Amino acid sequence: MSAHPSPTTTLNEALRAAPLDATTPLGSAGLKADARIPLRSHLRHTGALVRRNLLWIRQDPESMFDAILFPVIFTLLFVYVFGGSIGQSLGGGQQQYVQYIVPGLMAMMGMNLAQSVGTGFNQDFNSGVMDRFRSLPIGRGSVLFAKIAVELLRMLIATAILLIVGVLVGFDIENWPGLFAAVGLSAVFGSALMWVFITLGVVMKNAQSVQAMGFLVLMPLQFGSSIFAPPGTMPGWLRTFTQYNPLSALADTARGLMVGGPVAHSLWVSLAWSAVLTAVMAPVAIHKFRTKS
Repeated sequence: MSAHPSPTTTLNEALRAAPLDATTPLGSAGLKADARIPLRSHLRHTGALVRRNLLWIRQDPESMFDAILFPVIFTLLFVYVFGGSIGQSLGGGQQQYVQYIVPGLMAMMGMNLAQSVGTGFNQDFNSGVMDRFRSLPIGRGSVLFAKIAVELLRMLIATAILLIVGVLVGFDIENWPGLFAAVGLSAVFGSALMWVFITLGVVMKNAQSVQAMGFLVLMPLQFGSSIFAPPGTMPGWLRTFTQYNPLSALADTARGLMVGGPVAHSLWVSLAWSAVLTAVMAPVAIHKFRTKS
């Protein structure tokens, strides 16, 4: 017998702890059932699903490779390949570029990991896991929020690894309160992006399509921003794009909070983008999730 509870056992324990009215189905005809489930039960269901997802990660540690290796590879790659030349354009050298790139990579962390939410949802639909959830007396919103909570945890782990690697290559954290504020802002923006990728995960036919679409969205936003290099040397049309790119605002805010510099304008722009993405895409994602056959 296994010494650890299975994901299904964990979920069933939570359901027994938060029973529902037997006349309230939450299967294929239960679109109105969420409204009948008390908030306390929603929280129990979400907690059980979070634990289930964490247990799956424990059984499949390879699923953490992106969160662990991405910050290491990108930090070392950009610092040691581009650090000297770009650092000179910043008025310093490699050390100056370290101070520039680490906050920028933190801003990019949530965007890259948000894509895994979409692929994970798509795989759950195609494998029949979502059909199993729909047959259980749980709030459907719990499935969404549990997935987002686990991905935010993965993002925080990736950010911690990024900062450790950054310190090892010479990054100097000049403002610790600003560091925590930057991490929180990245989490807010990353959670807003997750609604976009949840929508893609629900509407696309397979995980490969989600990844391809995510790549088409991510690449222009990442490299057409101030994350890797200052936009001052870019062509005029590209500088205009970077000015309206939410990742530029997020990266500039993180730099200002962590190493000093103007913050107010870019902070409000980042928060505005997060609010708009959530307000627009969260209802779309929830509707698509509820009505997907």
